[in-house]
Amino acid sequence: MMLPTHAFTGLLLALPYALAMPEYAGAALGAGFLGGVFPDLDMYIGHRKTLHYPVYFSALGVVTVPIAVFAPTLLTVVAAFFLLGAAVHSVTDIFGGGLELRPWEATSERAVYDHYRDRWIAPYRWVRYDGAPEDLLLSVTLAVPLLFTLEGALRWVVVTSLAVAVVYTAVRRLLPAIAEVFFDGQLVTTLPASVIAYVPTRYLDK
Repeated sequence: MMLPTHAFTGLLLALPYALAMPEYAGAALGAGFLGGVFPDLDMYIGHRKTLHYPVYFSALGVVTVPIAVFAPTLLTVVAAFFLLGAAVHSVTDIFGGGLELRPWEATSERAVYDHYRDRWIAPYRWVRYDGAPEDLLLSVTLAVPLLFTLEGALRWVVVTSLAVAVVYTAVRRLLPAIAEVFFDGQLVTTLPASVIAYVPTRYLDK
């Protein structure tokens, strides 16, 4: 799923707590948002493996969320909703497409790496690929209650993220062709090895 979908999920997970505990609303919502996007920071360093921990993030979330409910402090609230957002991100990527350059072709059986079992989890493809129309529909659905509930800067974060989701969906199927042109064999040979090391293999294996 695309990053705005994960960001909205993190915010929505924290929203009931924020409404019930307004003194910690900013901390919960901010942590939920950051947790929702954090796993995708591994985009160019072992995507869906380096920072995706479906088992460990979930286990830590199960432990920390009750602490945030019954013994709330700034630290426990931030930890709980960051871990919860990261956990749901890591798990929901399993229900999307695989890691291939064109995930709508459904040729990859790698969705998310399970560090606990030391193996890749196969994609379910309920959302066929990041930026698919159903992914955008999910983003819009998640964004609606946030737009009606949040105020100020957070509402603008949602509006901006929704705009990014629309644009990304519009150009998603063009991106592989652009990547193939950019990472053409002649061009790749001119790039330093230190740069090539961070290029996802799906852009190079053509």
